[in-house]
Amino acid sequence: MNHSSDAAPVTTSLLDRAGLDRDAVRKEIVRGLAGADDGELFLEYRQSEGLSFDNGRLKQATYDTAQGFGLRAVKDDAVGYAHSSDVSLPALIRAADTVSAVRGGYSGTFAAAPSHTNVRLYGDDNPLDGQSFETKVKLLAEIDAYIRDKDPRVRQASVSLGATWQVVEIVRPDGESYRDIRPLVRVNISVVAGSGDRQESGSAGYGGREGYARFIETKAWRAAADGAIRQALVNLESVPAPAGEMDVVLGPGWPGVMLHEAVGHGLEGDFNRKQTSAFSGLMGQQVAAKGVTVVDDGTISSKRGSLSIDDEGTPTNRTMLIEDGILVGYMQDRQNARLMNMKPTGNGRRESYAHVPMPRMTNTYMLAGERDPAEILASVKNGIYAVNFGGGQVDIVSGKYVFQCTEAYRIENGKVGAPLKGAMLIGNGPTDLRRVSMVGNDLQLDDGIGTCGKQGQGVPVGVGQPTLRMDRITVGGTG
Repeated sequence: MNHSSDAAPVTTSLLDRAGLDRDAVRKEIVRGLAGADDGELFLEYRQSEGLSFDNGRLKQATYDTAQGFGLRAVKDDAVGYAHSSDVSLPALIRAADTVSAVRGGYSGTFAAAPSHTNVRLYGDDNPLDGQSFETKVKLLAEIDAYIRDKDPRVRQASVSLGATWQVVEIVRPDGESYRDIRPLVRVNISVVAGSGDRQESGSAGYGGREGYARFIETKAWRAAADGAIRQALVNLESVPAPAGEMDVVLGPGWPGVMLHEAVGHGLEGDFNRKQTSAFSGLMGQQVAAKGVTVVDDGTISSKRGSLSIDDEGTPTNRTMLIEDGILVGYMQDRQNARLMNMKPTGNGRRESYAHVPMPRMTNTYMLAGERDPAEILASVKNGIYAVNFGGGQVDIVSGKYVFQCTEAYRIENGKVGAPLKGAMLIGNGPTDLRRVSMVGNDLQLDDGIGTCGKQGQGVPVGVGQPTLRMDRITVGGTG
C-alpha cells in the first residue's frame, strides 16, 4: 500500500470504480461527521472463492463478489454506523443522515488522521486470477487420491481450497485517503482413519496472504496431507487421557492459539477501557512469569494476520504486550486509544464494510526463550505433551479457558509415551501465565489457518509460540 506521490498506485480507487465524484463524497462525509470526534468512510471490494472435495468428488464450488461501504461517526464512546452494498451518492447521503444522529449537538476537535505509510505488504496480483478452475479441481482430486492411497486405514478424506482478494479504501473528512490490497489463500485437509469399529480424525491446513503458487506445489500439499494422516493414525492408537492437575508441555506453533484466547483478548483496548478484562488496571505490573514476552505483529509479510494498514487507515505495528512478564501494552483501535489517552496501534479491524472496527489481534505470539525443547520434555516427571489444539473458549472477565487437545501424549519420567484421547486443558489465562516455568528456543508461527471471532465478527489471524512448560495445569480427561 503506497500513498506518496512518487509511489505506484495500489489499484484503481474504489470511488473511481463506482463512478463517484470525490468532492461530492467528501462533502457528505463532512456533513455526516460534523461535530463528531472521529470517523471515516470505509469502502470495500472483495472477490472470494471456495472449492471442497469430499470422498472422491467435488462437493462444493462457490464464487462471490461483494462490495459496499460503511460510514462511521464516533462521539465519546458512542458510534453511529450505516452501511450499504449500494456504492452510490444517494446511499451515502442516507448514510450521512443516519450517522449524524450520534453527535448530539456536540462540537469539538476532530481526531487527527492516521499517518501515511509507504510500506506495502502486498502487490496488485489477484490470487483468484492465477489458476484456472479446472486446475484447482484437478489439484483437489490429486490430493484426495494421494490421501486414500497412502494408508488402507484411511476411510474418509476432505480437502478444501479458498481464496479472497480484498481491496479497501478509507476516506476521511479532511480528504485523506488510504488504500490497501489483501490477498488470502487457505488449504484445509481432514482425514478419518479407522480400525475395526474405531474411527479417529486428523487435520492440517496452511495458507497466507499471497497467490496460489506456493500453496499448490506438490511438496506443500503433501506435507499437509501427511500431517493429517499421521495425526489420525496416532489418534487411532490413543488411550483415555488422565484427569487431574499435572505439568503440561505445549508444542510450538499452533498451540499459541491458547495464548491468543486465554491472554490475547484480555489485552485488547476495549475490554480494558471498560474494565472488563482480567488484565484491567495492571499496566506496568508483573502478569506473567519472568521470561514470558508476548507481541502482536501485523507487519510480517504474507502471514495470515498481517496488513499494511488496519481498517481505520493506521499502519500496522509490532506492539509489545508483555515484556519479561510485565504488562507493557494493549492493542488499540482509534476510539479506545483516544478514550484511554493512548496511541492507536494499528489493531482496528472489521470483518467487512457491514461491521464497525474494534481492537483485534493480528499475529500474536510469545517470543523464544533459551531452553532446548528436548530438555523441557525431559524435565517433566508426570504430565502431558499437547501438540495440537482444536477449539477453545475463554471468559474475558475472569480469564477462565477450556481447550480441547486434538493431539496429545502422556509424559512419564521425561519420556513421551502413549497418545491420549479426550484431553482438555482447563485453567485461567492470567493465573497460568505465571505458571510458565520453561520457554523453548524453537519459536514457530502457525501455518496460516486461524480465524478469530469477537462479537460476531471473524477476521484472519496468526498465532505462535515456542515449546513451553506450564506447571500444575488442570487436565480434564476421560480416564
